[in-house]
Amino acid sequence: MSSPLSSKSGAIVLLIASLAGLAIALYAYFTPLTGVTGTLGALVAIVACIALAVLSLLLTAAKGRGTSITLRILILLGLGGTFFAATLLHQWWICVAMVVGLIGLILDMVRPARHARLSHS
Repeated sequence: MSSPLSSKSGAIVLLIASLAGLAIALYAYFTPLTGVTGTLGALVAIVACIALAVLSLLLTAAKGRGTSITLRILILLGLGGTFFAATLLHQWWICVAMVVGLIGLILDMVRPARHARLSHS
């Protein structure tokens, strides 16, 4: 028997990684002498991290299989795009946060489907 918290642990890891990436991107954007202060790239990273946080919240609430698959594809694209942007900005801690988010997404994908859990309990 699995608890609801353990079934959503991947999405929670993804949410925490997105919020960590957001905090790092905000620091890089507003702090002088980070090399990317006030740049469009840092602003895009901020918006992407906010979108990833919202998508991870939607993933925790997703009921249908099609909705979950669509959200996971969007999240994967967002993680890859944010990782690439962080690489161009030389913001390596954002890259680390996106890799942790990818681990969370993988954890979410390997959890049993909701209908399978209901039929076995």
